[in-house]
Amino acid sequence: MNTKYSDLIDQTYYFPQEEFKLQDTHLKFHGIDLMGLVEEYGVPLKFTYLPKISDNIGRAKDWFRKAIEKLDYKGSYNYCYCTKSSHFEHVLNEALKNDIHIETSSAFDINIVEKLKESGKITEDNWIICNGFKRDQYISNISKLINTGHKKCIPIIDNYEELDLLSEKIEGKFEVGIRIASEEEPKFEFYTSRLGIGYKNIVPFYKQQIQENEQVSLRMLHFFINTGIRDTAYYWNELNKCLKVYINLKRICPNLDSLNIGGGFPIKNSLAFDYDYAYMVEEIVNQIQLACEEAEVDVPHIFTEFGSFTVGESGGAIYEVLYQKQQNDREKWNMINSSFITTLPDTWAISKKFVMLAINRWNDEYERVLLGGLTCDSDDYYNSEQNTNAIYLPKFKKEKPLYIGFFNTGAYQETIGGFGGLQHCLIPQPKHILIDRNTEGEITTKLFSTQQDAGEMLNILGYN
Repeated sequence: MNTKYSDLIDQTYYFPQEEFKLQDTHLKFHGIDLMGLVEEYGVPLKFTYLPKISDNIGRAKDWFRKAIEKLDYKGSYNYCYCTKSSHFEHVLNEALKNDIHIETSSAFDINIVEKLKESGKITEDNWIICNGFKRDQYISNISKLINTGHKKCIPIIDNYEELDLLSEKIEGKFEVGIRIASEEEPKFEFYTSRLGIGYKNIVPFYKQQIQENEQVSLRMLHFFINTGIRDTAYYWNELNKCLKVYINLKRICPNLDSLNIGGGFPIKNSLAFDYDYAYMVEEIVNQIQLACEEAEVDVPHIFTEFGSFTVGESGGAIYEVLYQKQQNDREKWNMINSSFITTLPDTWAISKKFVMLAINRWNDEYERVLLGGLTCDSDDYYNSEQNTNAIYLPKFKKEKPLYIGFFNTGAYQETIGGFGGLQHCLIPQPKHILIDRNTEGEITTKLFSTQQDAGEMLNILGYN
């Protein structure tokens, strides 16, 4: 009988995969000895594998380059990193090695941009695309950036008041974009995105506030789909509506030359993940070109703002199963030595699934379990894997420690979880490891942050 955990994975998925391989009974991730990490640093721990950031940027650039060459597309392609996915310096440092641009979401993002300019990692040649709802501090920071000479900074107008607020602060001429308030997916709780300006209102807005305004010129139209870039009738319909707006604007606005395709690529959330990135890129470029040719207008330069796709697949978390609780005839709870709510908040906030695999004991028999976190909150659990609708792990044995890994967790989890601050039920934040490769290709590790201790939390709470 095939009762081993390795048999289960082999029967359920194509395995091994590019990033996941087995060495004896232990899992390796991009060649990283995960049990070695456990033995050196202990658990729980989180890690960031920096080379994956550059790898994904390179892949996307290559897909667009090939599509543009194949279709003889006359516009250029510009890769932007959406900083809200992860603001950490080590992430930005790695991403900026790859000739990319930056998309910001709030006031303090601009302070990060200024720091990166001081260190020479961002120059006047980098586009800074400023999204989000803008009020005093964000407006001031954007204006300061432009006033000090960064002309490749484009505020994306989100509402009718922002243009006047920017005009009051910015000295001289500047360029803007306009964000389209796209219609949400039919199953969404409301009809139209709260962000941006409605399809029908964009041309009138341009005519009233920009067309005769000598201080401002329109450079970019911004199109964002909350569900990301997916091969669905909904996505293609929204893209075509966006292109109609672009064409109508282009006919009356010669300065308009760029289209920002917001919404990112999906990332791997299961070993059964299947997505044809190259096809999607080619079809997007093709649809833009066909619409513009039919309307007899110049094609736009294409911008994308990939956040999760840039950094998501670089992250992981490793836990130990501390104990198993048999709560009834069917439910076995494996208790981890941390909390899902605090370390992987998307698992409970939006029921997001990550790739989850045992780190060790792949030759042991498996069992069906539920995973529980340490907080005294009924929502602190993880109970199903994508495509299998259950969790199977090597059988719990008190004398044989079991370690489990969650992978592709690098986007949003630290900022949503409140890195460095209070954690639910005061469960400490795990240590965080940075993993890189040296010039010889050898794996290197560095401790980025230690596990929180009681003193740090008591200090935040005012006890020290």
